[in-house]
Amino acid sequence: MPNPWRGEVALEIDGQRHVMRLTLGALAELEAMLEDGTLLDLVRRFESGSCSTRDVLALIVAGLRGGGWPGTAQDLVSAEIGGGPLLAARAAAELLAHAFALPGETG
Repeated sequence: MPNPWRGEVALEIDGQRHVMRLTLGALAELEAMLEDGTLLDLVRRFESGSCSTRDVLALIVAGLRGGGWPGTAQDLVSAEIGGGPLLAARAAAELLAHAFALPGETG
């Protein structure tokens, strides 16, 4: 069970449940991967509904890596995400919300 107080979000990949988390190191990796601006720009894209699949993938990879997963974005190219792209986008948005909110501020 993911712990929202730690900013954790669960996602099923290829039938296996993973707990994702945006640690400081994962956020640094995420920012380095971004082609369009800063983390604040990424938050704005999610808030406005204009995020790209690249944004979602970058967040999922960063969250997985923050949760201890050793893989890369290339490992997810043919992966089956439980719930499909919509659930992946929701999980990515939830990761961002947890990373930039005080515990208890996110649903």
